[in-house]
Amino acid sequence: MPSDIEIARDTILKPVTEIAESINLPVEQLISYGKYMAKVPWELKSDEKIKQSKLILVTSITPTKAGIGKTTVSIGLALGLSQIGEKAVVALREPSLGPCFGMKGGAAGGGYAQVLPMENINLHFTGDFHAVTSAHNMITALLDNYNYQHRGTGEVLKEVLWKRVLDVNDRALRNIVTGLGGASNGVPQESGFDITPASEIMAILCLANDIEDLRRRIENILLGYRADGRMFTVKDLGVAGAITVLLKDALNPNLVQTTENTASFVHGGPFANIAHGCNSVIATQMAMSYGDYVITEAGFGADLGAEKFFDIKCRKSGLSPKLTVLVATGQGLKMHGGVPLQNIKEENIVGMIQGLENLKKHIENLQLFGQSVIVAFNRYQTDTEQEIAIIKEFCTKRNIGFAINNSYSEGGKGAKELAELVVKTIDKYPSGAINFMYPDEDSIQEKITKVAKNIYEASTVSFHKEAIKKIKKIQESDMQTFPVCIAKTQYSFSSDPQAFGVSKGFNFQINDIVINRGAEFIVAIAGDIMRMPGLPKTPQALKIDLINGQIEGLS
Repeated sequence: MPSDIEIARDTILKPVTEIAESINLPVEQLISYGKYMAKVPWELKSDEKIKQSKLILVTSITPTKAGIGKTTVSIGLALGLSQIGEKAVVALREPSLGPCFGMKGGAAGGGYAQVLPMENINLHFTGDFHAVTSAHNMITALLDNYNYQHRGTGEVLKEVLWKRVLDVNDRALRNIVTGLGGASNGVPQESGFDITPASEIMAILCLANDIEDLRRRIENILLGYRADGRMFTVKDLGVAGAITVLLKDALNPNLVQTTENTASFVHGGPFANIAHGCNSVIATQMAMSYGDYVITEAGFGADLGAEKFFDIKCRKSGLSPKLTVLVATGQGLKMHGGVPLQNIKEENIVGMIQGLENLKKHIENLQLFGQSVIVAFNRYQTDTEQEIAIIKEFCTKRNIGFAINNSYSEGGKGAKELAELVVKTIDKYPSGAINFMYPDEDSIQEKITKVAKNIYEASTVSFHKEAIKKIKKIQESDMQTFPVCIAKTQYSFSSDPQAFGVSKGFNFQINDIVINRGAEFIVAIAGDIMRMPGLPKTPQALKIDLINGQIEGLS
């Protein structure tokens, strides 16, 4: 089978104007970025059409280093729905340069289920990530200048919370000291870098409803505290207008297409292990304005991405999916069943059966939210009929719909079975109203504890003194009603990345709290998770090259 990039190059793309026409989107309103990409003004979304559209969430079992293929399934489902005559649009996150040049090499789907042009989407695209990076660091520079100009006065900040971001995996920048080299170079202080997907600006871009809401949220960003304990925000700094200017184009979602020329919106890119893991509200709403069925995904496993999709994105936007598709792979289940990574391509019935506990827990978690759930088995060439039969029987016994996804190798034809099951399930057993994991009125500790105990199966939750200190400040402010966004490893239910399967009876340690006052959620950092990832021993960057005018190494 050809590589992802070979398939992408062989696909005959349609002009983005034709893609817009296919979903009745006004062509004259497009803001073109070349022939095959365009931004769509956020004003074109329709509240009335949103109410009529059927939203489908795609999530997965706990991911492994072998991969799950959630994005491929999301795109494949859109292709499959189109194959059976339905008007389907997919809404996805933008890839980050960090993973593209680090572990993954790309994040635009795979095989014959991709969003295109994949080289552009995986690299600089329409500049959204650069806009977020520039806006975040502009605030940092203006805040440093404020402290420099007010040094020696009572107006200087006693505590600065705002750091810097960069869309590159660089562990050396996690902790830095700025302002060295004498008084003319600023005020010496400790700082550091997060990766751009962890920026509060990214979260704000993805949660804002319109340009006014974007500015309001920017104004509310908490930058630090004055000597008397008062909060200091972007509004106090007086630069909300300037930051909004930097983000005004980035707020518009991006229209592209799939390998079968169906419409796709790709916009925003927070990670689910260190942020809230969902594409923008505006992109989802735009897709729902022009598609009868809209497929969106939440990052990593259902314990991270789906929980945050419901408790943060849906809570804040009013969105509510009609169905959740839970993606599983044989290789992933075998890893969760205790099979070593190097052996997961071999048939292992015992390992498969033991790994079903992970699938079972994710199904139960999604049902806690009131979701109707089906399982999409993302098939690999090494999967055997006996292994697949075991998973199908598992689902059948629990009245859970099951379908095999072959869109990676067959495109939309390989997802028709899944698409038909999706339509049938939504017609007969649509999800009801969302049961959030906690009410707004709960304390921050109670919210974290409910997620940890109900979703992760922790027996106890403990808080480091630094976390307790920040929670106390939250309790004394207007932020007590905010939802929580737990930052933890994606590889297990606990904060231990080696705890495959289902973890039970463990203590869940919260080491720090990050206050996202503008995004309107509280980040709880668990275990050793880093908001600035490092690079692996063999980064994907070693394989990326420009050969005879063509990019190689993206996948």
